[in-house]
Amino acid sequence: MSNQVILVDKNDNEVGFEEKITAHKKKLLHRAFSIFLFNKSSEILLQKRAPNKYHSGNLWTNTCCSHPLPNISLLESANKRLVEEMGIVTELKKIFSFVYKEEFTNGLCEYEYDHVLFGRFDGVPTLNPSEAIDYKWIKISDLKSEIKLNPDKFTVWLRIMINDHFKHFKNYENNGL
Repeated sequence: MSNQVILVDKNDNEVGFEEKITAHKKKLLHRAFSIFLFNKSSEILLQKRAPNKYHSGNLWTNTCCSHPLPNISLLESANKRLVEEMGIVTELKKIFSFVYKEEFTNGLCEYEYDHVLFGRFDGVPTLNPSEAIDYKWIKISDLKSEIKLNPDKFTVWLRIMINDHFKHFKNYENNGL
């Protein structure tokens, strides 16, 4: 079941399962999560996706993102994936969600109901090189400026979250979790 994604309707109600790549080829709406970890200076931990990813390789993105596993809660799935990709264990909290659709030149499509989770981390990640090849900490305002100047260096979902949902990041910067 680890290669299965959870298909959902536009209200995030589960409607079935599909093999991950098939779901991306057929442009099926499926559940996803995106994790942002902040340090004590309110900087965000970004990762640079491995070049061999099925799309968006070598682009900067949020700390970790993936698809929840069937029959496991969103938070359990997110925590499991955070350890697999970044070697990090921390408490996560759901902050907001949104739906986006983006088609890629390789014929795949991300059509996701994305749950965005925030957490705290002040250490050094242990990258899984098949998932991430680099990391950096960046201030929220600097990230917004970099995305504006060089959008092609960042994943589409990160650009959407920072451009369209910036209030959540500013709220965290001002108030914490």
